[in-house]
Amino acid sequence: MSTVESATRSATPEEELQIVPRRSTGTIIGAVVVALLGAWLLWILATNPRFEWGVVRHYFTHKAIARGALLTLELTVISMVLGVLLGVVLAVMRMTRNPLVSGAAGLYIWFFRGTPLLIQLIFWFNLAALFPVITIGIPFGPTFYSGSANAFITPLSAALLGLTLNEAAYMAEIVRGGLLGVDRGQTEAAQALGLGRGRILGRIVLPQAMRVIIPPTGNQAISMLKNTSLVSVLGVGDLLHSAQIVYSRTYQTIPLLIVASLWYLVFTTVLGIGQHYIERHFGRGSTTLVARTRKRRNRSVEGKAR
Repeated sequence: MSTVESATRSATPEEELQIVPRRSTGTIIGAVVVALLGAWLLWILATNPRFEWGVVRHYFTHKAIARGALLTLELTVISMVLGVLLGVVLAVMRMTRNPLVSGAAGLYIWFFRGTPLLIQLIFWFNLAALFPVITIGIPFGPTFYSGSANAFITPLSAALLGLTLNEAAYMAEIVRGGLLGVDRGQTEAAQALGLGRGRILGRIVLPQAMRVIIPPTGNQAISMLKNTSLVSVLGVGDLLHSAQIVYSRTYQTIPLLIVASLWYLVFTTVLGIGQHYIERHFGRGSTTLVARTRKRRNRSVEGKAR
């Protein structure tokens, strides 16, 4: 490069000034405190014999605990799938122009979000006290089937009913927020092409809204997994209930609670990893766009520097 080119060439900010991060005393002190607290916690876990880690290892893969963990996973998956489907229906109802349909969806969401899940579970379990006989048919019309409520409302069915209906209320607001985040012009363009509302929702609006819906849905799935522990009050043999049965017999409360906590941590970790890959799948379009924009900006800067 000639002397003239060197003089006229504009230097980049990195060449003009080398930025050295400032060492903050507060950051160093904070790191030391965190390291000391972490070492202290590990020392307690390793030296306190009351944790009974041998008992934890023994019961972690015990058949009773494994059956409870499997039932917890089944409750989570079934309730989450049904809750998402019902939540999508409620979100669409909430966004309709019909005030009766929209009001009914809003009332549902208001009730199930405003009452504790534990009360809802106990209510559904005791539904036979309110309706001894359950009939299936057309309102004010013929009845297709009638039977005792005790035959329908078992502890497991009450747990699934309570978890699903409660989750649907939260998913309705999540889905509605995602649908509102899609540009209105997308719907208008599809309507101009003659597409029906169902195809517009299923092929245009909902796929774009998934980018916004997936992160809170993943959090809801993790919350659902932990909320399944509430069904133990109904006598459902989930993970917590199985651990309670064991420690009521062996009086080893702390080790069995640690076993249940470890299983929950394993499940939530797997769900978190799955959520990460699903988010990356639905966000690949925006990620690619950002990467291309950055690449073009870097090329522009390099061209100006030359």
